[in-house]
Amino acid sequence: MTYPFTRILIANRGEIACRVIRAVQQMGLTAIATYHAVEASARHVREADEAVELKGDTPVAAHLDIAGIIEAARATGAEAIHPGYGFVSENAAFARAVEDAGLTFIGPAADTIALMGDKISSRDFARDHGVPVAPSVMPTEDLDAFAEEAGRIGFPLLIKASAGGGGKGMSIVREASELREAARHASSEAQRYFGDGRVYAELYVERPRHIEVQVLGDGEGEVIHLFERDCSVQRRFQKIIEEAPSAGLPGNLATEICEAAVRLAKAANYRNAGTVEFILGQDGRYFFLEMNTRLQVEHPVTEMITGIDLVRAQIDVAAGRGLPCTQAELTRTGHSIECRICAENAEADFRPETGRIAYLSMPEAPWLRMEHALDDGQKVTADFDPMLAKLVVHGDTRAQAIDRAIDALSDLSILGVTTNIDYLARVLGTAAFREGALHTAFVQEQADNLAPPELGQGEQDRVLIAAALGFHEFRQLVFDVPDLQAAIGHWRN
Repeated sequence: MTYPFTRILIANRGEIACRVIRAVQQMGLTAIATYHAVEASARHVREADEAVELKGDTPVAAHLDIAGIIEAARATGAEAIHPGYGFVSENAAFARAVEDAGLTFIGPAADTIALMGDKISSRDFARDHGVPVAPSVMPTEDLDAFAEEAGRIGFPLLIKASAGGGGKGMSIVREASELREAARHASSEAQRYFGDGRVYAELYVERPRHIEVQVLGDGEGEVIHLFERDCSVQRRFQKIIEEAPSAGLPGNLATEICEAAVRLAKAANYRNAGTVEFILGQDGRYFFLEMNTRLQVEHPVTEMITGIDLVRAQIDVAAGRGLPCTQAELTRTGHSIECRICAENAEADFRPETGRIAYLSMPEAPWLRMEHALDDGQKVTADFDPMLAKLVVHGDTRAQAIDRAIDALSDLSILGVTTNIDYLARVLGTAAFREGALHTAFVQEQADNLAPPELGQGEQDRVLIAAALGFHEFRQLVFDVPDLQAAIGHWRN
């Protein structure tokens, strides 16, 4: 099996870089890692076949430097670039620069990224191709006209950044008197994070589900969907638990949403992997939310139920080898759940945390995937997103997947930095989650059920003892006999 390229530069870091490296190497190709000086000994650097340093005042600046990444590709003889997710993965200018350099971009065409990356143009495109879009108000510098038009739609409204994502530049407005100030604040935040202060307003759907569809296109008119995922459990508009398939979604509605996603991707002549996201109201109406023109963080749950390696499929499409199967050939088996392990304090409004990993122990099982790039002693800083790892399980049924996820979380230990591990287990253990009563306000509505249990003194002592005995250095100090005493024999002072 031959490819038009054999050396792939991964323009990313951390767990997604490790994930891409694994697929590249399994395909018999050469994986080249990129890193900033502070990451020189990172796991993704060690696991790659080769590595190249990116210069920058900060680690983030280095991974965002388009010219520097292109130069790194040239210096290492890379013929293709995989962007992972985040950083430059949805940057049309980067995709264009890769193509202009004569390299293969393992992702969509630059024009497609530009079209779908803008919230306003993508909404217009979706509406023009028969995909439902929520009633909205387009941006204008005239706030009085903006407020008047918004009033005709009704409240509540959601103010969103046109070029945004990750919950930035976003706020809910429930009364007309709040609209002007909310629009000003959202515009300011959007300008700060994305360099684009344009915002718009759309009808806010109360307690919706967040449903997304994984699509793959060959860029020549063929597009398939790999079923839907449910990403409704979120905090601050950011996902923390994802699953596939969605719980309790009627089959005909799931099919309709998947077909709408394919219709949109075909209209865009989509190439490579992408995700079309929707909000689903309690009345069964669904609306286009956005399209992510890259691999998603939660792609493993789709892989677990379909058996399709999405990174491998990305590389094959970029190499002109077509799609891995037809829609009719695609099947799904069982249920999969992904938990995002983050360095954050769930009891302090999910405040990001920093520290140094003092002890690390990962669960193992044939039905489990741990996607991470962690090491004992690793510093967790504020330089990057607080997500540390992804715990992904598969079960024959949703109930089994939930139980397996809870068991795996109980076996996962990351000491030295505060994480949301226990919080995720509590989410999975709620009656509402088990019943599939999911929506994007789930975390807020279940706040009382998600509070940590109060421990008595005896329980606290047992927890501390268990933690101490699980800590290697503690066990060694307590139970190992020092060399000098061992040489003396059974004599004790």
